[in-house]
Order: sequence, then structure tokens, then C-alpha cells
Amino acid sequence: MATTSLADPHRDAELDRLRWIDNIPFWGVHAAAVVGVIWLGWSWSGLAIAAISYGVRLFAITAGYHRYFSHRAFRTSRAFQLVLAVVGLTATQKGPLWWAAHHRVHHKLSDQPGDVHSVRQRGFWWAHLGWILVKRNAGTDHERVRDLTRYPELRFVDRHAIWFTVAFAIALYLVGGAHALVWGYLVATVVLWHGTFTINSLSHVWGTRRYATTDDSKNNPLLAVLTLGEGWHNNHHYYQRSARQGFYWWEIDLSFYVLKLLEVAGVVWDVEGVPRHVRERTIKAAAARPAPPAPPAHPAAPELSVLLPPREPPPPSAHPHAG
Repeated sequence: MATTSLADPHRDAELDRLRWIDNIPFWGVHAAAVVGVIWLGWSWSGLAIAAISYGVRLFAITAGYHRYFSHRAFRTSRAFQLVLAVVGLTATQKGPLWWAAHHRVHHKLSDQPGDVHSVRQRGFWWAHLGWILVKRNAGTDHERVRDLTRYPELRFVDRHAIWFTVAFAIALYLVGGAHALVWGYLVATVVLWHGTFTINSLSHVWGTRRYATTDDSKNNPLLAVLTLGEGWHNNHHYYQRSARQGFYWWEIDLSFYVLKLLEVAGVVWDVEGVPRHVRERTIKAAAARPAPPAPPAHPAAPELSVLLPPREPPPPSAHPHAG
């Protein structure tokens, strides 16, 4: 029988138990990546294959799963929507419906009870990867993604996500043998997993805050470079509808740059930016803003006798006072 903590109704010993058997493939990819590199030895060409595989699939996560499917920060055709979904599937982070449904919960309850991956609520390792390994988060709440479930092709690929991953790994092997499989899938996928996971964990504990949000989100330039712009996390939590997470020119956001190129090519459109008045509403700006003038003091309340009409004299007594 499941037990629920009285202190936190969002915790359940049964639902939050690690699914060790179900997650053997997850740990197996980690082990195979290490063994594969030791077996094949260091390779600059292998590193190049891994970098390309990492970058292409990470873009499908950052621009596709995150900025498009989760936040609808730009528009595109139904065909390119499917392309983003299928390439994202090869990153082995489940389907776009699962990803978007859980991410929308994160933003709705960010760092509050019920947030699916909060360092504040459940600790660093839970936020980094523990939350994806438990029964609680294995399924998809389709009510949260009704704008996506109306597309049968998205429902199909989401339901059969694992087979797209397997097909990608097989294709790498057929094209480049063990060398391409180890570097292009195993190594690149492990790095891609943890690169994505750092935004859920490190970006809520390490960095700076430009905007006053109700959560612990932070901006981190190093993580932004490693994750194609996702490290500007405080910016993102402050203004979620923007496809641009690096709000200023010096904040590198490679995902946004690629989206703008695709917009020029007509592949995507309505790529949401950040209005200037929104961008400039920072913590420092709020602190520097002069306090509003104090309201004028209310005049002293008049004596009660001024507010009331004068009292009429009492009528003469019918019975004189007895002496």
C-alpha cells in the first residue's frame, strides 16, 4: 500500500521509488559509452561525430521540445513540427507530449510543492535525474497538452518513442560501424542527457538573478554555451513566451540564432522576442526606482459633537421633582 507523507502530499513512497529494472537501458547506455571509448580508444573523428550528434539533437530539444512544444514561442508548419518531434526522439528523452506535459507542470509550480524537478523541494540529484527514474513521472498527462494531442502523428511518435531511438542507433552503426555507434549515439547521448539535466538542477543553484521570480532560477553563461542558450534560465522563467532566452546581444543563445535563420528561410515564423519594457524590468531597476510618494495624512477626525445635530432641550416634566 502506498504511503503519503503528511508533510508533503506530493510525496509517495511507492510512486517515488526508483524503477531499477525499467531503467536498466538508461544505466546501460552510460556503461556502454565508457566501455566503448576504452575499447576503441581516443579519436578526434569520434569527437567530431559526437559533437555533431550532440548539437543537432540538442537543438531539437531546446528549440523543439522546449521552446516550441512546451511554450509555443514560435510557429511552424505541421511538417516541420513533425521533423522537430522525430529528431527530438533520437535524443532519448521520451516523446514531445511527455516532455511538454512535465515541463508545463514545472513552470506552473516552479520550486513549489508539486514541481516535478525542484532542488528546493527534493534536492539536487532528484532535480538532476531522479525524477525521470520513478513511477510517478513515467506517464503523460494529456490534459496538459491538448493543443498537441490533436495531431495524430504526434500521438503516434510519442507512443512509439523508443523505436525512433533504436532506429537512429542502428543507422549510425550501418553507416559508420562501432565507431559511429559509440561516439555518435552512446557518448553523445550521455553528454546530451546531463547537459539537459543541468538546466533542471544547476540552473536553480548556480548563477545570477536579473529578475525577481518566485523560484530559484539563475542565469549561467557557461551552461548557456553548453546547452545552446538554455542557461539563461532566470530570463526564461521571467518571460517564458519568448523564443529568445539570451535577452541581450552578449548573452549567447545559439538556439535562437538558428531559429532566426529558419525564420528568414520561411521554415518558422512569429519567433517571439523580448519587448524592451519587459527586458528592462530588472531587480536593480526596481530597487533604483524612487518610492511612490506617501499618501497625504488624513485630517484629524472632527469632534463627535460637530457631526451630530444639537440636542433638543428636554420637555418640561409633568411631575416636579420631589423636594
